[in-house]
Amino acid sequence: MARNTIKISQVINDFLITLDHDDYANDVTHASVRVIALRGVREMGFDMLKKIRSIKLPVNASNSTVDLPDDFVDLVKIGSVSSDGLVYVMGENKNINYSQKYLEQNGVLIDSDGDGIYDRVDSKSSTSDSTPSTSNISDGLDDYIFRNYVYDNSYGRLYGVGGGNYLGQFRINLDQNRIEVDTHNGASEVVIEYIADEARSLDPSIHIYAEEALRAYIYYKLIERKASVPYNEKARARQEYYNEYRKANARMKSFSKEEALKTIRKNYKQSPKG
Repeated sequence: MARNTIKISQVINDFLITLDHDDYANDVTHASVRVIALRGVREMGFDMLKKIRSIKLPVNASNSTVDLPDDFVDLVKIGSVSSDGLVYVMGENKNINYSQKYLEQNGVLIDSDGDGIYDRVDSKSSTSDSTPSTSNISDGLDDYIFRNYVYDNSYGRLYGVGGGNYLGQFRINLDQNRIEVDTHNGASEVVIEYIADEARSLDPSIHIYAEEALRAYIYYKLIERKASVPYNEKARARQEYYNEYRKANARMKSFSKEEALKTIRKNYKQSPKG
């Protein structure tokens, strides 16, 4: 565990120990507090406490895919690492095909698990014997617009529209929990950086800057739906949580004097004298 973090189990224990007999949340169980604490970790983890993980994954040679990590939330980048230690990213192409077809046996659709949805298998082949060719696309302005917005390839770019040189292409396939890739160089491994769901851990940890915000979140959510708690107390607990959240967020994104000077100096570089 990092030195600037604290385990959720410790936050929960401290919260329960400090409850008085006259507190509105004094009759809660350890299990209910843990459930709410994990919800708070997940909620704050998508914004203020993003945990970016990097992992090297193999490319499945049979279908050119990469399985998503079990704690995957959202993708930051995907690419290959060169000998210089840098990640050379792949460009997203939403036209990469990852279609499937129904699995049949003797002309009968199969539902092996009985969930009412027929089994499917990958079917990435073309839909006909003749594949559309880019040579049939008209020239001129229509050519640029079509290739930029539909084919999304690396030629015929307009200034400001996007594009550029990438090491390959990818498309996220959340339906099958994988990434469809075309590495262009036949790479057997890729590196992905992604936002992780820390709440999936058995005992996740959070930054100490967010400890008070999590305590306030637990209390607020515990009394939010209690009919016996006055409205004023619920409003006060809600306001306290958002105040603690804002303070933690400001600390997490603090901009020091040294960083400000470094940013300013970037715009004042001396040029060589003639």
